[in-house]
Amino acid sequence: QVQLVESGGGLVQAGGSLRLSCAASGRTFSSYAMGWFRQTPGKERDLVAAISWSGGLTYYTDSVKGRFTISRDNVKNTMYLQMNSLKPEDTAVYYCAARRYASYSTSSYAYDYWGQGTQVTVSS
Repeated sequence: QVQLVESGGGLVQAGGSLRLSCAASGRTFSSYAMGWFRQTPGKERDLVAAISWSGGLTYYTDSVKGRFTISRDNVKNTMYLQMNSLKPEDTAVYYCAARRYASYSTSSYAYDYWGQGTQVTVSS
């Protein structure tokens, strides 16, 4: 069993930066692929970025390429999402997720464990 806890959300002006963290419990963190998803009211939970177990492979949705960076530290059992040049359309609840496979997936249904979410609000 893996428990995930997000932190680092908040209110920021457009153009600003935030760094989200996802702390994981459990010894198997380093063998799991991870992802960051976001959701706004009335919409589906969409993948923002994903990372393989080693960190060697990453994925970004088109709207965040060049602005967001996903990374992980398998010694600290923590995943990060560095978000720069934030836009109002980035406003959402951000969730981290873990998948019991080494490779990531772009589908939310492929992830087995979820955090409680952290709110990110970008003002214009």
